Amino acid sequence: MINLARDETMSQKSLGARIASFRQSNDISLRQMAERTGLEESFLRAVEEQDLYPSLGPLLKIARALGVRLGTFLDDKVSRDPLIVRLSEREQELVTHRGDQGPVDTVFYSLGRGKTDRHMEPFFVEIGPASGEPAKLSSHEGEEFIVVTQGRVELTYGRETTVLEPGDSMYYNSVVPHHLTALDGEKASIYAVLYFPE
Repeated sequence: MINLARDETMSQKSLGARIASFRQSNDISLRQMAERTGLEESFLRAVEEQDLYPSLGPLLKIARALGVRLGTFLDDKVSRDPLIVRLSEREQELVTHRGDQGPVDTVFYSLGRGKTDRHMEPFFVEIGPASGEPAKLSSHEGEEFIVVTQGRVELTYGRETTVLEPGDSMYYNSVVPHHLTALDGEKASIYAVLYFPE
């Protein structure tokens, strides 16, 4: 059984440190995590110690291996209903990078943190300008719904690409390999709601 107990400073820790705390409290070694997730041990160490994330995919694998949902790593100790997040209160929760050590690709602001009984993961997301390198597609179980609020975004979905502009939305099954890229050399922003089946 997975131990979900947290120490008093859990909500003050970085996401990587929270993951390490969950893993250690359940007596799971990095080697065992690598076997359970199919991820390299060196990569898992970077996630825990350097807060390095190339996409949400590996974090989902880590959550699955620990028997928890992704939101468990984001939650505060207190569940609020209804949860209201003021614009001035948004906190950067997760930063993904291009490649293992590449520049910042995407910044996620959790809009569900604090509602511990949630079944969806809502985010405000800032997408960095395209680098010119081929996009690395990711896939995971579940569904995603996005609405573009600023800039132009290209969604690669399997073999198809679609350009979305402010106000446009898309709802898709995230098991199909996909990737979002900001166009025109500018940063873009979206609202995204992710659903991961239990």
